Amino acid sequence: MTVWSNWVGNQSFEPRDVAAVSTESEIQRHVAKALVAGSRVRTVGTAHSFTPIVETDVLLDLSAMRGIVDIDADHRLVRVLPKTTIGDFGEPLWKHGLALANQGDIDTQAIAGSIATATHGSGRRFPSFSATLEGARLVDGNGQLVDVTRQANPDLLAALQTSIGMLGIMTELTIKVVPAYHLHARTDIVPFAEVLETFERDIDVYRHYGLFWMPTEDSARLYNLDGAGADDCVVKRYLEVDAGADVKLGSHERMDRSYRIYPMVYDPNFHEVEYFLPLERWRDILVEMRRLMLRWHPLSMYPLEIRVVAAEDAWMSPNYHRDNLVVSISGEPGVDYWPYLRACDSLFAEFGGRPHWGKLHFMTADRLARLFPRYEDFLEVRRQFDPTGVFLNDHLRPLFE
Repeated sequence: MTVWSNWVGNQSFEPRDVAAVSTESEIQRHVAKALVAGSRVRTVGTAHSFTPIVETDVLLDLSAMRGIVDIDADHRLVRVLPKTTIGDFGEPLWKHGLALANQGDIDTQAIAGSIATATHGSGRRFPSFSATLEGARLVDGNGQLVDVTRQANPDLLAALQTSIGMLGIMTELTIKVVPAYHLHARTDIVPFAEVLETFERDIDVYRHYGLFWMPTEDSARLYNLDGAGADDCVVKRYLEVDAGADVKLGSHERMDRSYRIYPMVYDPNFHEVEYFLPLERWRDILVEMRRLMLRWHPLSMYPLEIRVVAAEDAWMSPNYHRDNLVVSISGEPGVDYWPYLRACDSLFAEFGGRPHWGKLHFMTADRLARLFPRYEDFLEVRRQFDPTGVFLNDHLRPLFE
């Protein structure tokens, strides 16, 4: 029996069947068989989620469905297959004078999974990957091929953009891109008190802004962030610059094409919780998180990551109609850090925190109904696309049935 595990090993299961597929008709056949057998079907991106969203009876491997199908430079639209990774876009788009508007510091995720879970970068003017989806072709829960476009079905697109694989298996996606650009990236070590003074200005001035706060002297080494001490922040500030700009670079600065600047290498040595909280409450959130983490040392020795993300229209995106401060906390594998994570969840709940769908969270259906204004509308669409729940699993069913 094949055992599937995610990248950090905190989620694993034994599917009844693992099937490699390369065409829409093959996916349709597997969904049709599952409907007859009363089985569940799901697929997997690149296994970067910390939650059990992949667990299923029949696991479809779409590895063969990878690559860029078409680049429409005039309309800045790109058609791709679902397993195309974020890193796959860089050079091909650049040759057409285009680029992804934003991305995070890991570029190995599959685009379909990134969109389905609202994966994001940082910058108050930039929403998540979900917002880039302009249209998609998918196999729904009846085994039928469905096309969804912004022009023809704006509400269906808003439901599909962050749907965690519950509306169907996407076989082709069309995403919006932007003109190519260069970035000047600078990393500084800044005391926490100074971050509080400059935060509001920095998120307006810089195209991308993010930071790691160190609760202890040992925190920096966990993410290879050399030089930072307790109560220091490693601050990343990115500016868009002209290709030929005459910039004198320091030891912690880089300037290059955008897709070369974003990626960083992380060892999968942590489990992560990530919530999105109202950006206008940023100061209160940072101060309270610092206080909570210091109280929970040593369970809280991993750095606290802070980013900002813009509002978007996807119904189940944590950024639905709200600019957010993104708070990411981590724990060490093999350590019982659950009481600490629940304490953080309680604090996030006070600020109306919404979860990242690929990270650990403590959501219930009642909480989702309070946090997401279009939750009931999403449930209606999900039932329309998958009336028997073939794409649900034990993790998703209590939240979205």
